[in-house]
Amino acid sequence: MVKSRKHPLFEKLTIEDVAAEGKAIARLNNKVIFTTFAVPGDIVDIQIVRKRKSYMEGYITHFHEYSPLRAEPFCEHFGVCGGCKWQNLPYSEQLKFKQRQVNDQLKRIGKVEVPEIYPILGSKKTTYYRNKLEFTFCESRWLTHDEIASKNDIPVEPALGFHIPGMFDKVFDVNTCYLQSEPSNSIRLEVRKYAIQNGLTFYNIRKREGFLRNLIIRTSSIGEVMTIFSFYHEDADLRIALLDHIKNIFPQITALLYVINPKANDTINDLDIKVFSGKDHIIEEMEGIKFKVGAKSFYQTNSEQAYELYKITREFAGLSGKELVYDLYTGTGTIANFIAHNASKVIGVEYVPEAIEDAFENSRFNGIENTNFFAGDIKDILVNSFFDQYGYPDVVILDPPRAGIHEDVVKSLLHAKPKRIVYVSCNPATQARDIALLNEQYIILKVQPVDMFPHTHHVENVVLLAKRLDV
Repeated sequence: MVKSRKHPLFEKLTIEDVAAEGKAIARLNNKVIFTTFAVPGDIVDIQIVRKRKSYMEGYITHFHEYSPLRAEPFCEHFGVCGGCKWQNLPYSEQLKFKQRQVNDQLKRIGKVEVPEIYPILGSKKTTYYRNKLEFTFCESRWLTHDEIASKNDIPVEPALGFHIPGMFDKVFDVNTCYLQSEPSNSIRLEVRKYAIQNGLTFYNIRKREGFLRNLIIRTSSIGEVMTIFSFYHEDADLRIALLDHIKNIFPQITALLYVINPKANDTINDLDIKVFSGKDHIIEEMEGIKFKVGAKSFYQTNSEQAYELYKITREFAGLSGKELVYDLYTGTGTIANFIAHNASKVIGVEYVPEAIEDAFENSRFNGIENTNFFAGDIKDILVNSFFDQYGYPDVVILDPPRAGIHEDVVKSLLHAKPKRIVYVSCNPATQARDIALLNEQYIILKVQPVDMFPHTHHVENVVLLAKRLDV
């Protein structure tokens, strides 16, 4: 151990494991030390930056030995970008850790009887699998530790890239991102080049000044492309010239949109997004069902793996065509419309009104007539009068955000007593917590983990719950 004025530097620690949130774990005198960008078997020096009663956190300053598990990261931004932290693990090892994460959390947090978990369904694509990326303009790019340590004169350059993890005002400039297929990289690089050559100012979030703010690129599985420019203020001449340039260079863009965002935050869901050329949406397709994806629409960001996820959900629901299905947290009604032809009726509930408008539109767009959608807080909608008016569900599908479901929703489900509940979750920890609350009436029949995001610690999980026979 080498001491510093504030925190110690621990030398030659062995990375033993990976935590649920993707951090690497070392131990010293039975105290856990969390770090990043390491894999089990690495022997490293760790500079501690935070000490707590039961654990410490730090960053790696030196690798003494590399683990035999280690893979060579394929991206030049690895170690700076927070997006693909597991590039240094072979994909087969990533899947093992995710499988174990689901098993551990269901048993440790849920404390319920868990049947044998099906092997995790890996993603066929481990690069270029995302259909949406959001980039940020910044007046001056983030300098790496190596650049700073070199003490060379480095010119101030603007950035169009991603935020440094945990730093709202720091952005590193992206050369190539392996998450989204072309023309994503080409569009971003051309925008940056044009902006610099033509003197367009990049945003400074601290000073709240600059013209160019954000760039969002969405692609679809049938080849459509949406590009959204977010400007801090309006300058019609500069805006039109930029958008015309991008339109001419990239004729494959089918929806070229823009928004003026003078707010303190980057969100655009509450702003008026305008069409510069093309449509106001792109089209996704699954089994002949088309989904209109607008600038504000939520759609699973791994299109191909989303199809696999929804097929599993439909299979677990066990529909014969006679069931009344409640699709809770329906979003834009993707699952509801996907399973509609297998059910008697599907009722979708979602708290975002704009999403429900999309859900209705997607049903109309596909000629689906056995769906109905409601906007509002799910715990407030699922009351006795609602069940009395629209019927008690035979099957309930849950696909909540990471926080899971509210306790009042659990109570409503226990009151409604559906035969089956299919719980789709992007957070197995909160899923396990909720399943424990449902345990008095429901048992787990099937568990299927699905990897939606290769090279990250995130894992999706689908659980089939069946009503106990004695309830």
